[in-house]
Amino acid sequence: MGHPVRLNQHPIWDNILLRERLFLFTICGLFYAFTVSHTYVCSLVHCVFSTKNRRNLISPEAQPDLWSFLGGIARKNGFKALIAGGTENHAHILLWLPATIALAKAMQLVKGASSHWMNEKHARNFAWQEGYGAFTVGISQKADTIAYIRSQPEHHRKRSFEEEFVAFLKKHNVEYDPRYVWG
Repeated sequence: MGHPVRLNQHPIWDNILLRERLFLFTICGLFYAFTVSHTYVCSLVHCVFSTKNRRNLISPEAQPDLWSFLGGIARKNGFKALIAGGTENHAHILLWLPATIALAKAMQLVKGASSHWMNEKHARNFAWQEGYGAFTVGISQKADTIAYIRSQPEHHRKRSFEEEFVAFLKKHNVEYDPRYVWG
């Protein structure tokens, strides 16, 4: 393992390549990092989340801007959004996460920043649901997942978000209680 670095003494967050090779930890409230230069990860995750109470708050006019904004959040924070899409009441995003970023942190960043942005630019009282669905994707499924996300408007002419989400849970053998799926 490399040498420890006190993060408050080095502007590492401006260097994405370095940021992807760091392992972070804290001692006495100070952040430290070790480089993990020989760690290689291909972590693709298909994330699905809805607006609060599945309200139709993402207008068709706002959708292209929002999907682009989601990609920008990922880039700014050291991970990749290969595609983002959805409909008026939910979003899909295919994330490529490095070893140094936890899924929960990535989703916190994506949902928090985009909710703030939507309130400023497009929809008053905008909020995402509290949770999300996250489903791993093999590299051989990447193209099909991208096509699936790209075709969301057509897909939802035949199937509701609720039906789609429960189908994802079942397909991936995720245990759930129907009373609590919708928060």
